[in-house]
Amino acid sequence: MADTDARVASAIAHWAPRFTTNGVTVWDFQRITASVNRWEDWCRAWSEVGAEHERLGRDALAQDRLLSAGQHLTQAAVYYHFGKFVFVEDLEQMRRAHERAVRCYRDALPHLRRPGRRVEFPFEGASLVGVLRLPEGEGPHPVVLMIPGLDSTKEELHSTAETFLDRGLATFSVDGPGQGEAEYDLPIRGDWTAPAEALFSVLLEMPEVDSDRIAVWGVSLGGYYAPRIAAALGDRLKACVALAGPFNFGECWEGLPEVTRKTFEVRSRARDEAQARGIALTLSLEKSASEITVPLLIVFGRQDRLIPWHHAERLRREAGGEVELVMLENGNHGCANVAPWHRPYTADWLARKLGAAGSAHPRSSA
Repeated sequence: MADTDARVASAIAHWAPRFTTNGVTVWDFQRITASVNRWEDWCRAWSEVGAEHERLGRDALAQDRLLSAGQHLTQAAVYYHFGKFVFVEDLEQMRRAHERAVRCYRDALPHLRRPGRRVEFPFEGASLVGVLRLPEGEGPHPVVLMIPGLDSTKEELHSTAETFLDRGLATFSVDGPGQGEAEYDLPIRGDWTAPAEALFSVLLEMPEVDSDRIAVWGVSLGGYYAPRIAAALGDRLKACVALAGPFNFGECWEGLPEVTRKTFEVRSRARDEAQARGIALTLSLEKSASEITVPLLIVFGRQDRLIPWHHAERLRREAGGEVELVMLENGNHGCANVAPWHRPYTADWLARKLGAAGSAHPRSSA
C-alpha cells in the first residue's frame, strides 16, 4: 500500500472524533479513511459513501417512510459535507459535494422529528442562508443562533442543535460570510457587526421565536464570531457560548494544519498565504472582548492542537461581563472527543439563561 498523504493523515489525526460525533458511523469512517491515501481522493471517497446514504433516503421517501427519509438524508448531508469541508484542492469537485449536502439536508428538513425550514435573506449584495427548527410546544420560543467555523456549515451543526431542541430551545443555524452557502460570494471577515445586525433583524421577523430571549453559540472560528456578535448586539442578546474559539486567529497560524491554512486563504480571498495570515490577524477580540456584557460560557480543550488553550484564558480575563470557563483537560479542538462532558451542560446553561420551559423536568411520582 502506498504511503498516506500527510494531508490525509493530518485530517484524520485532527478531526476523527468530530466526524463520528457529528453523524458518521464508526464503520463508515474506518472504511472511507482506509480507502484514501491521496488527498486528491478525499472528497470523492466521502461523496461515494454519502451517495449510499442518500439512496437510502430517496428510497424511503418513495415508500412514504418519511421519518427514515429525514434521518438518512441528514446523515448523507454530513458525509457530503465532510467530503468538501477543507477540500479546496479542486473547487469544482468541492462545490458539487457541497451542493449535494445542501440538497440532502433541505429535503430532510420537513421530515425531521422537529421539522426545519430554510430561511434565505439578502446581505451585502448576496444572500445568507439559515435553518430554523422549533422545539415541541407553543411558541414563541427562546432561540439559539448557531454559528459554524472555518470549515463547518449549518448542515454539520445538526447533532448539536438536537441537544438545544431537547431543552425547549429553537435553533437558527446560519452560514455567515465565508461559510457554507455564502463562501462563494462573501469572504471571511473579522468584523461581524453587520452580520450580527442582519441576523438579529431576521430573528425579529420570525413570529415563532421570542426576540427577547436570544442567545448565540459558535464553534471553532464560530467561537470567535459568537463573541463578536455578542459585543455588537449587547443586551439585545441574553447569553453567548464560545466553543474552541481563538482570541486572535492569526496568532495561531503556524500551528494550523496545511489544509486549514489553505482553506482560510481561499475563503478569505487572499492572493497568497502571506496575505491570508495578515487577514487572519484581523480576526481579533482585542478591542471587542470588553464590550461583551451578557453571560459568556467559554468551553475549551486543553489538548487543542489548533487553537492553544491560553486563548480561552485571555477571553475569560478580558470579557466585560459574567464569564464561566469550562476547560476540559482531555478535550481536543472543538472538544468533539469529550462531547458528553460539555454538550449537555452547555444546553442546560443556555436553557437556564433563556428561561426555556423544557430546561428542567419534574421527577415522576411513584
